[in-house]
Amino acid sequence: MTIQEIQNEIIDEFSMFDDWEERYQYMIDLGKELPLIDDQYKTDSNLIKGCQSKVWVHAEMHDDKICFTADSDAIITKGIIAILIRVFSEQHPKDIIDSDTDFIDRIGLKEHLSPTRANGLVSMVKQLKMYAIAYQTQLN
Repeated sequence: MTIQEIQNEIIDEFSMFDDWEERYQYMIDLGKELPLIDDQYKTDSNLIKGCQSKVWVHAEMHDDKICFTADSDAIITKGIIAILIRVFSEQHPKDIIDSDTDFIDRIGLKEHLSPTRANGLVSMVKQLKMYAIAYQTQLN
């Protein structure tokens, strides 16, 4: 699936819920399904700066596509990174770099987060795109 198709799927899924309590529960459930980062990668260099909670992200390239794994010490944050990884993992670096993240606004996520969590969300997106830029540079 393309990044846009995955984003549209997430928008559809979030639209099934009537209120944000149900959406938060869904994010927590998504976090439980997150492809967990191997303990060896839970290092300071893999911590996302700018997050209130601890969020570790690791990226590897396989067949010109980036595979992300992650973990967090907070359940909501774990759900947020799970959504982002679902969108960006197994995608070509250039597609990640060129993609927009307007689906975040369309599901209303940013407006329902505390300011520090919203900043953390921006930091997570930025870090995933930085990995994509680094891997794209290797491909060029």
